[in-house]
Amino acid sequence: MNNAMQNLAAEALFLSDVQPSDRPTGAGLEFAVNAMIRCYGCAGCADEVAAEFGDHPEAAARRMYWARTELSCLASWAPERLLA
Repeated sequence: MNNAMQNLAAEALFLSDVQPSDRPTGAGLEFAVNAMIRCYGCAGCADEVAAEFGDHPEAAARRMYWARTELSCLASWAPERLLA
């Protein structure tokens, strides 16, 4: 997955209702990412994440770390599967 797609996927997962305690599957992560991209759009995801970092920087940093870690485990997740 290229860097721009990684960033978008992480932002979308960050915005989703999925919690670390949910222990989501790859399919669950993919569904959540696609749902958030459809809901907010590409630029909207970035805007919402920026607002969260402004309002709750400590919690947002932990959440983004979690999102990126979860997505890094999905080696088979190709960019073309976003919004498929």
